[in-house]
Amino acid sequence: MSVLRLKLPTDPRWVNIVEKNIEEILTDHAWCEQKAATNAITIITNNSEHQDLVKDLLALAKEEIDHFEQVHNIIIKRGLKLGRERKDDYVNELYLYMKKSGDGSRVSGLVERLLFSAMIEARSCERFKVLSENIQDEELSVFYRDLMESEAGHYTTFITYARKYGVGIDVEKRWREWLKFEENIITNYGKSETIHG
Repeated sequence: MSVLRLKLPTDPRWVNIVEKNIEEILTDHAWCEQKAATNAITIITNNSEHQDLVKDLLALAKEEIDHFEQVHNIIIKRGLKLGRERKDDYVNELYLYMKKSGDGSRVSGLVERLLFSAMIEARSCERFKVLSENIQDEELSVFYRDLMESEAGHYTTFITYARKYGVGIDVEKRWREWLKFEENIITNYGKSETIHG
């Protein structure tokens, strides 16, 4: 996943954990998609003056809700249940890093939110790739391969807008710092049957 520039790849053995509880990974995945849509709407709400960003993030939010529906349909088809929303410790760690990283300005706040979003999309994309290549379930293998391409596009959208609107900020330097931070925390994950767990 060199294009995503992640420092540590997911151990494929994580898929063995996932396969023991498909209902759990599907529930967690569904809520990840819902939260991604909500995050895009939040960025729009706080930065509505950027017409191009609003347009592209509206499209992204619709796609994320569509993914939520796709996962939910798989859950229903398999006679499983969409459980309650799951806590995502990985995303929460990234969120806290974002919150303490900005300088208080609107530009910094936007850049940090976009890099936070890009980071989640990058790791989700990488996890979907690992699932698509290692899961024994053929339907899910194809499903995650398709979603992997979509997540890569979302990652690119967030990074592009961070560069476009990060006036006065060395966005490339900040992204390298985000990647380093993510490398430090991801070692604690890949041990449970959730998308980021």
